[in-house]
Amino acid sequence: MPQLRIRITGSDDDLRAVADLLQSVEGIEHVEEVDDLMPHMDDEDSSSAGLSDDMGPGTHELEVEAPNNYTANRVREAVEELAFRLGLVVEFVEDES
Repeated sequence: MPQLRIRITGSDDDLRAVADLLQSVEGIEHVEEVDDLMPHMDDEDSSSAGLSDDMGPGTHELEVEAPNNYTANRVREAVEELAFRLGLVVEFVEDES
């Protein structure tokens, strides 16, 4: 069963739009937002130290289980089309295993 990880750069509303789209794809039963496990360490000597980091759009990661490769490809195409229409940045994260 193919598992897709999709990283979205956008607002919470953008995330909901992508998640709603994914839920509407026939065969998709599992769509879950997963936490970012990468620690974001600020360098105290940086010129941006202490500045707010919530000024731009956030990043979100969704985990999607597809029943087969055909459906996984349909998910990719649908998300890419929605991202184009909404002006989002999406990235399909590949496992390095």
